[in-house]
Amino acid sequence: MNDWQRTTLGEVMTQVSRVIRVEDLTEARYAGVRWNAGGVYDRETVPAQTIKGKVLYRIKRDDIVYNRMWATKASFGVVKNDADGCLVTNDFPVFTVKREAIIPEYVEAIFHTASFQAEAAARAVGTTERRRLHERDFVNIPVVLPPLQTQKRIVEVISTIDDQITALDAEAGALAAVLRRRRADLVNNDSGKAVRAEHAFDFSTGVRRTPDRATGRYMTPYLRSANVGYGTLDLSDVLEMNYDPVEREKFGLRYGDVVVSEGSASANAVGMPAMWRDELPGPVCTQMTLLRLRALEGVCIPEFVFHWSMWAYESRAFLDVAGGTNIKHISAKRAKGMTVHLPSLDRQREMVVELDAMESVLKATRVEAARLRDVRAGLLAGLLDRTIEIESAKLEV
Repeated sequence: MNDWQRTTLGEVMTQVSRVIRVEDLTEARYAGVRWNAGGVYDRETVPAQTIKGKVLYRIKRDDIVYNRMWATKASFGVVKNDADGCLVTNDFPVFTVKREAIIPEYVEAIFHTASFQAEAAARAVGTTERRRLHERDFVNIPVVLPPLQTQKRIVEVISTIDDQITALDAEAGALAAVLRRRRADLVNNDSGKAVRAEHAFDFSTGVRRTPDRATGRYMTPYLRSANVGYGTLDLSDVLEMNYDPVEREKFGLRYGDVVVSEGSASANAVGMPAMWRDELPGPVCTQMTLLRLRALEGVCIPEFVFHWSMWAYESRAFLDVAGGTNIKHISAKRAKGMTVHLPSLDRQREMVVELDAMESVLKATRVEAARLRDVRAGLLAGLLDRTIEIESAKLEV
């Protein structure tokens, strides 16, 4: 193992500049570099007359490319076939590897390590989030360099896990598509009695955040749009403000309530729903940026409210009733007028059993993919710092 070396990127790579004059183009196929070392991709094709600069730069398969402005987001990648021949601006430095020393796939593996990403972020300069990583600092980042044969074996081991992750991601994508279609078939079925949403659900909006609520005797956790994702809640940053006892009763969440993002500048966030399942000890209330939908007793069950809200988001029915221009708002008034095809309670329970079962399979698939990503990260770090022997790693995988 003493044939491993410590070197820098500049010792094993060479910067290249394949200049293409814009005046010689009719169109430009731009490449981008995804965050989190997600790779180089064919981003878009634009007419040449819309390009302000005079020159662009051609990239080729196996080139090393990074986004100088987003190095803090690990915007590093290796060019694959789909981006071969694309163009980039001078904000995307391009390098080729010295193949007698290193292979592109091993560089890609390095990009995925937390240690490399932290080192790159530390070398970026500037005062905003988009701090720049200049080439002179990029090439001086230290790397561990095993012999070429060992590099290839490390890449093989990691690729085996990558193949499993890719397969799980594809399976999850297919399951999600089937779930969306089935949810639409069941929830928006014309056989159910068509009623206004206000006759199926109880609606409430939370209180507005104001300076006078920043302190008080009844400081209370509350949810806002930032806490609501696609069918999930992010409770890592729950804020507090003062709700008096009457307000706690009125705006407090109960198990099974559905919270919906009422407005956003992003169309993808408008109407995003999640169910409250007493994840935090009460009372927990809501801010004005959320709609709260609650099942009316004897009319529907909470799980039906959730799946209806998911359908309304996935079908863009929530977005269709939203008002506003730059920032879209649903408002309780508009939501109350939406149509709900309301089946019997027994039928709702049957639908929920089917849809929840599909949700469980989808969640399990995503959990397994996430677990493998953690395994991959730990294995890669161990292989590069030599706390894990390559032969034992191959046996485990």
